[in-house]
Amino acid sequence: MLAAVALSQSDADPLSGLDIKDVDEPVAPEGWAKVEIRSSSLNMHDVWTLRGVGHPADRLPIILGCDAAGVDEHGNEVIVYPVIANPDNGGGDETLDPDRALLSERHNGAFAEYMIVPQRNLVPKPAWLSFDEAACLPVAWTTAYRMLFTQAQITAGDSVLVQGASGGVASAAITLAAAAGAKVYATARSESKRALAVELGATEAFESGARLPEKVDVVIETVGEATWGHSMRVLRPGGTIVIAGATSGMNPPADLGRIFYLQQRILGSTGCTRSELVAMLRMMESTGARPRIDRRIALKDIKIGFQAMIVGDLRGKIVVQV
Repeated sequence: MLAAVALSQSDADPLSGLDIKDVDEPVAPEGWAKVEIRSSSLNMHDVWTLRGVGHPADRLPIILGCDAAGVDEHGNEVIVYPVIANPDNGGGDETLDPDRALLSERHNGAFAEYMIVPQRNLVPKPAWLSFDEAACLPVAWTTAYRMLFTQAQITAGDSVLVQGASGGVASAAITLAAAAGAKVYATARSESKRALAVELGATEAFESGARLPEKVDVVIETVGEATWGHSMRVLRPGGTIVIAGATSGMNPPADLGRIFYLQQRILGSTGCTRSELVAMLRMMESTGARPRIDRRIALKDIKIGFQAMIVGDLRGKIVVQV
C-alpha cells in the first residue's frame, strides 16, 4: 500500500525526510481494528516529527498522520480517535495516562491506504459529516473543544480571545466558541487572516497585541512567548487562560504577581478524551458548526500540502484523499 513515511529528521529541511513509498499492509492483532482510510488531514504535529521536535529519531521510520476517517472491516464508517492510551491509567481520562501516545508517535499513522488502531479508538461517523470533514476533527477540533468546554467551561455570553487565529486549533476554537454563543475576539498578523477569523465566527479581529474593547473571560493560547504578555493584560480578574501549545517559545515571563493578585487561572490542555470527541459531534450536529477545508490533495502530493502549511498559506484544513 502507499504511505507517507518519515525516514529522517531535519529542522532546516523537514520535508527532506518524508518519502511516499509502498509498504506492507498492516495486520490487526486481537483487540485492534483495520481501517481503510478515505480521508486524513495535515497537522503541525507531523511537521514537528519531521523536524525532530518531541519525536526521538529511534522511532523512525514511521507513517505520519494523526487524523483519519474511513471504513472498518465490517463496512462501518468511522472516525479514528487519535490517542492510544488506557483511561484507567489516567483516572478515567486518556489524556492523563503517562504512557499515552498520539497516532504517528509510536504507532503508524493515517497517511496510508490502511491503518490499525485499538477497537475502542473507532467512533461511528455520523451520516451528516463527509469523510473529508470528519478527517479534520480528531486532533485540532477536539483539542479546541477540550480547551473551551472542559477546561475553561465557557457558556453563552462569555467573552473569549483566541490568539493566532489562523492556526488549526485556534480556528476551530473560534468556530466552536461562536457556535456556543460566546463573544469571540481573535488576533492575527495579517489582514487576510483577520478577515478569515471574522468569517469563522469572531465578532472582531485585531492585530497581534492590540487593545481589545473589554477584558475577556477566557484566552485560548497556542502561540506562547509572542502573545503571552498580551494574553495576561487582556484577561479579567478571575479569568482563565488555557494553553495547548507554544509555537513561538515555551518560556515567557510568568508575571506571578498579576496571577495571584487578580486570582487568574492558568490551565494546560492536551488533546481530548474519546467521550469528548463524541460530545463534540453532538454539539456540531445541533449547531451546524463545520470545519473549513482549504484544499484537498492526493496522498502522492502530500509534500505540496506540507509546504503550504509550513509557509502559512492556508485558509482552513488540508485534507488528504486516499
